[in-house]
Amino acid sequence: MTKEQQNTDVTRRDPSELPHALENLPKLLNGKKPAIFLDYDGCLSPIVKDPEKAVLTDQMRDTLRRLADVCSVAVVSGRDRANVEKLVQLDNLYYAGSHGFDISGPNNMHTEPGGAKAAIPALDEANKTLDAQLKDVQGVLVERKRYAIAVHYRNVPDEQVGRVLQVTEEVIAQHPELKKGPGKKVMELKPNLDWHKGKAVLWLMEELDLNKPDILPIYIGDDLTDEDAFATLQGQGIGIMVGEHDEKTAATYRLDDVEDVKALLEELTQTIKNR
Repeated sequence: MTKEQQNTDVTRRDPSELPHALENLPKLLNGKKPAIFLDYDGCLSPIVKDPEKAVLTDQMRDTLRRLADVCSVAVVSGRDRANVEKLVQLDNLYYAGSHGFDISGPNNMHTEPGGAKAAIPALDEANKTLDAQLKDVQGVLVERKRYAIAVHYRNVPDEQVGRVLQVTEEVIAQHPELKKGPGKKVMELKPNLDWHKGKAVLWLMEELDLNKPDILPIYIGDDLTDEDAFATLQGQGIGIMVGEHDEKTAATYRLDDVEDVKALLEELTQTIKNR
């Protein structure tokens, strides 16, 4: 866990104990206008075996477009920014790729906060080593991103998973410029910097002038990497956990699945329009 995730001031609960966001929308908003930040995989599109097949439905795209017409919306993903932009195909949203190291948006916004460029040589070397040492493992996918490497083992036979994890851990240990980022059936190698999805959300809030008493930041996520954002916003915003993962969560509300996310986004759009 990151420093933020280990913070003893952060309250954590089992996702099943959280109130359902759709059933508590008026209480959740408390009269404020939302600013929406959300992950892509598992929130806007279901988790699938092949990451390239995690396509956005036309209905979800239309829901996002209409919401972004009435409030700020940002997709904060571990995917490369260019990749998630291509999947979403909307120009009225903000995109924070590579866990927030690469951010773009309307009015020609494009910045790379966090200082990740310095880690690119280490990522290049680690990628070569992982490709060489894991090339004979059935089902493994070593996915190189601009500022990360994702080692997917969802499709690896159970008896080979331990080897994949051991090799990945050893490669991380060889490069002090990198650190481990756990996820659902994936281990990521990321720049060893004090930057994550939560800090990207704070950066966007400052940049978009959203730090106002009448605006409520809401972060929707499903994975361990989203816990940084839940923990960061606790006390000043709302975290909504979609489904569950293997640990307790710093989120304050829950949703069951992608369809719940779509329903919530539609409810938020209508609520804002009715004011």
